[in-house]
Amino acid sequence: MKLLALSDLHGDYSKVDAIKHCAGNIDAVLIAGDITNFGPDSDANKLLDMFDVPILAIPGNCDHPSILETLEKSDAINLHKTCHAIGEVDFIGLGGSNTTPFNTPFEMTDQDIEKSLEDLFDKSRASRTVLLSHAPPRGYVDELPIGHVGSPAITKFMDRLSLIVCGHIHEARGIAKKGNTNIVNVGEASKGYGALITINDDICIEFIEV
Repeated sequence: MKLLALSDLHGDYSKVDAIKHCAGNIDAVLIAGDITNFGPDSDANKLLDMFDVPILAIPGNCDHPSILETLEKSDAINLHKTCHAIGEVDFIGLGGSNTTPFNTPFEMTDQDIEKSLEDLFDKSRASRTVLLSHAPPRGYVDELPIGHVGSPAITKFMDRLSLIVCGHIHEARGIAKKGNTNIVNVGEASKGYGALITINDDICIEFIEV
């Protein structure tokens, strides 16, 4: 299974065609939030219409919660707080982010994140589970000059995941690993960044930059 992962488009889709060309043939697209730059929600359709393969998408903290309705009405799969299987892999999703100092439109407390993840793991039955999350786990691909700013609640569940695909912290694009769990912050697609993820017996992550 070959996946193209994008995040943090912030309403600027000018690099998407070049990223697609670089990625080549893919089976599905993962969109890890901040699809718009504080709206309008309808901008999401411009992005979704650029692909002819299945799309699994979640909102980010800079999207309004109302974008969930736009995703539901589209051909994409709204993965926020739900589970979707592709082959023998379960994909679970969590949009928005843990709280920030900026009072952005889509934020959750870590208590809410933990409860949502518990519910999602109850729905997941596959031997491999991938989390599509806008926010990274605390301590992994989430560092700013002030320190680590990811979600502690996500970190609690890391050992139950094969892969976490995230964004949110633009400065922390990178790959990390804890035990058997791979974590990738795919970076800002608005700047031409993305990641190509191949899931076979192993998980291979390659960065794209155009």
